Amino acid sequence: MELIPAVQKNNEFLADVRLHSIDHDRVHLWWLGQSGYLLSWNGVHVLLDPYLSDSLTKKYLITEKPHTRMSEKVIDPAHLNFIDIVTSSHNHTDHLDGETLIPLLNVNPNLKMIIPEANRAFVCERIKMSLDFPMGLNDGDTYEWADISFTGVPAAHNALERDAGGRCKFMGYIIQIGGRTIYHSGDTLLYDGMAELLRPFHIDVALLPINGNDPARGVAGNLSIDEAIGLSLSIEAKLLIPCHYNMFAFNTADPEEFSKKASASAVPYKV
Repeated sequence: MELIPAVQKNNEFLADVRLHSIDHDRVHLWWLGQSGYLLSWNGVHVLLDPYLSDSLTKKYLITEKPHTRMSEKVIDPAHLNFIDIVTSSHNHTDHLDGETLIPLLNVNPNLKMIIPEANRAFVCERIKMSLDFPMGLNDGDTYEWADISFTGVPAAHNALERDAGGRCKFMGYIIQIGGRTIYHSGDTLLYDGMAELLRPFHIDVALLPINGNDPARGVAGNLSIDEAIGLSLSIEAKLLIPCHYNMFAFNTADPEEFSKKASASAVPYKV
């Protein structure tokens, strides 16, 4: 399969990040594929759920569930030596990838990591770090650093699953940065009370998956295109950015279909 080319990659991507890294007035956002994003504001750089390897393609190569990559990798994580914070929303490899995170940790010795507290032991085993390394959150908990805050909210992938201590195993994060509020849902389906929970945050940008929930794929599902648009409208987000598509051929969605439906629904969006 011919890979979908990255709009920017490698040195061109790094140059663009450097150009905007000291902007005090605006928050800059780059999509890195799947549910991975880079946020930049006022010299601070935050990575959200980065997947920057071929670990899943290699793992499932000779199986009934091949993870055939569709899009180019944007950057080798070993070249991201300026990251302050990285998040993981849950334990699935495209959101907690050792082949991305270990090289990232090697070049960022002061890196802070935000995870669901319920997943601490699993996370630390995967990234080969001590148990006291990550900052663990539960839903409703907030972590603040350098005028940026992260608040945990539940995610249903496919259920609102909690550990024996009642802590969420799947989470999204409300990120308040540079006067903007960004909702990174992680992987999730709709659940009762979701919109009511999110609406009071007055979300500027909603980063939502659109690949849907097809049991025939053999993996946990996500919001569909229609559900992501409906949720964005319900929470009155100022901008919807879709994700979790065009990474693996068996588990994707059509961004052109998304654009047509978003336009028809009059939801502000950016692909």
